[in-house]
Amino acid sequence: MPVVNDTSAAGRSDEATAFAVFQPRRGRVMALGMAAATLLLFGVIAVFLPGPAEAGTWRTGDKIFFAGVGVAIAFLLWRFASIRAVPTREGLTVRNLITTRVVPWRSIVDVRFGGGDPWVTVELDDTDTLAIMAIQKADAEYGRGEASRLAALVQALGPSAKSPDVTAG
Repeated sequence: MPVVNDTSAAGRSDEATAFAVFQPRRGRVMALGMAAATLLLFGVIAVFLPGPAEAGTWRTGDKIFFAGVGVAIAFLLWRFASIRAVPTREGLTVRNLITTRVVPWRSIVDVRFGGGDPWVTVELDDTDTLAIMAIQKADAEYGRGEASRLAALVQALGPSAKSPDVTAG
């Protein structure tokens, strides 16, 4: 009996690995670092701009604007750092830079990770394509491995081999 428990635990481990969240590595680290640097830089600029009291021409509103621009840039960088694709048995939830979309596995026809695209794209059954920004070429071998894992999930959980145009008779 202990062997069966070890095997089932290994099976859960394999399933947990297969359904692990897709996230970029290099892009995420770079975006978070740049977000912190942006906040620091724009914060320092906003604080040390010479105001009217120091014979400068910068007013309080200008300083607040500089700080706000820094926060806006840092927010966009944070959003880039938070891109991900979350696989479940039902489908794939893709959080890209602007949008979040849930795609059922049966809707994914093909997975592409070639050409000049910087990330994986999937072809959907409605002839649309969807970028999966969470799997990036910048991650080199890790990115190729994640693309292969996504392709395996699509093959295992995606549409059947039958054409959707064929009707059962």
